[in-house]
Amino acid sequence: MPCAVVLTAIPVEYKAVRTYLTNLQEETHPEGTIYERGNFSFNGKSWEVGIVETGAGNTEAAVETKRAIDYFKPNIVLFVGVAGGIKDVSLGDVVAATKVYGYESGKVVETFLPRPNVSNVSYRLEQIAKAEARKEDWLERIHGVNQTNTPHAYVGAIAAGDKVLASKDSEVYKILRSNYGDALAVEMESHGVLKAIRANPEIHVLIIRGISDLIDGKTQADKAGWQEIAADHASAFAFEILAKFDLNFSTVSKSNNQTAIQLWKEKLQYFREQEAIIANPAQKFELREQIKECNQKIKELEA
Repeated sequence: MPCAVVLTAIPVEYKAVRTYLTNLQEETHPEGTIYERGNFSFNGKSWEVGIVETGAGNTEAAVETKRAIDYFKPNIVLFVGVAGGIKDVSLGDVVAATKVYGYESGKVVETFLPRPNVSNVSYRLEQIAKAEARKEDWLERIHGVNQTNTPHAYVGAIAAGDKVLASKDSEVYKILRSNYGDALAVEMESHGVLKAIRANPEIHVLIIRGISDLIDGKTQADKAGWQEIAADHASAFAFEILAKFDLNFSTVSKSNNQTAIQLWKEKLQYFREQEAIIANPAQKFELREQIKECNQKIKELEA
């Protein structure tokens, strides 16, 4: 049976995810981390799913991601959680990331000079997310209380750092809007998750976030229960992605070099397409570095 790992940062996210699973059993990693493993089935397809609570922050998320990968040996990793909305989104909406900016990378002189550090999700899962965002099938999976306004799903950029952003007057918010203008949401773990998975191109990865606040008014939104609502919406979308993923096409042996080569070539094609259309010099530089890395990985695998 293929295996998926669903990462969460905080208890409200973890609880939302586990409601979608059956036959849950607790397991303990040799180093002490406690997981749960359960099953998810849809239309005759079944997944074994491990749930992980990483804790908040990119560093913690990276450590626990690597540990979970080594333990579960998954085909897919999904990060499911909540985020603050920066632009074009409303409370309860869902954002699936195409890429994640590590916005705290930069140089401090008289002012902070950002050096965009970009990580990308799996091309194949990004395409499935775009297809599902155009539909409303995922709404039927929502477990929580129905809201007056129907939530929408978006696919776009997300920013991640190690700060809780609670004011649009803050310097961090100004940096995000001036340097990462296409970012729809901001959170604290996804950059670490993607960096941890970077050395495992055979693992498909996607970041899915529910919008629990709009930066200003974060405390009031949390008190109104929007974290629970957003976590449930993100979980609903995540399990719709899992249900629609083609198991036969994607379940492969991790020792198969040809599969790894193909995945790196898909990444290479995607990065080249992005490099051709992006005008920002810093982002273009980052993409060129990722293109170099892809070419090097392909060369190593083909040797």
